[in-house]
Amino acid sequence: MTTIVRNLQRVRDRIATACIAAGRDPASVRLLAVSKTFGADAVIDAASGGQRAFGENYIAEGVEKILALRAWQSTQSLAADSRLEWHCIGPVQGNKTRLVAEHFDWVQSVDRLKIAERLSAQRPSHLPPLQICLQVNVDGGANKSGLAPADVLALAQEVARLPRLTLRGLMAIPEPAPDFAAACAVHARTKAIFDQINAAGLLPAPLDTLSMGMTADLETAIHAGATLVRVGTAIFGSR
Repeated sequence: MTTIVRNLQRVRDRIATACIAAGRDPASVRLLAVSKTFGADAVIDAASGGQRAFGENYIAEGVEKILALRAWQSTQSLAADSRLEWHCIGPVQGNKTRLVAEHFDWVQSVDRLKIAERLSAQRPSHLPPLQICLQVNVDGGANKSGLAPADVLALAQEVARLPRLTLRGLMAIPEPAPDFAAACAVHARTKAIFDQINAAGLLPAPLDTLSMGMTADLETAIHAGATLVRVGTAIFGSR
């Protein structure tokens, strides 16, 4: 067993323990392995350990790995449901939307209608709809991307109308909190926005994905209601 595979198991154990502590089913939280800056070999190692969903912040780097892993998968005897799933979790500039639309399965960092419109127009018709999360700047970090909480519902309604996209949920990256209670509180603010949008009943389908929590704060995110945690360092090591 490799170091990455051992690390994956430790993270899965952390998720399960956090879910049990929060009174939740461990199956209700998915793990996204954030592989940015690590090479295709590291992703292959994780995929060999059963990990299927990977997150990339840098689009060109991510596309290189997507193509490399596609070639690797073609040499493996994998089950039909073992296809890897790729999430773009970094900022998307207008000149990179075509690459994202053509190669990724999810985009978690949408915070502008123009970007969503370009992704919709450029998503190839032979691919399934691109799965979308809106990024929320929940604690008002001055140097972070994301929507102000008050603007989330309006953009959600616009994105939900676009063809070739499926709006799935919200993503947040709050600033580090000083303690467990403070971290839970800021994650709970994102969960409250998520619940308010669903309660409004103004979307074609309810949101089902709440992406929050990383290596340092996955327990507090799960306590607050995360359905997907994005973990890099605890799996692949320090960058």
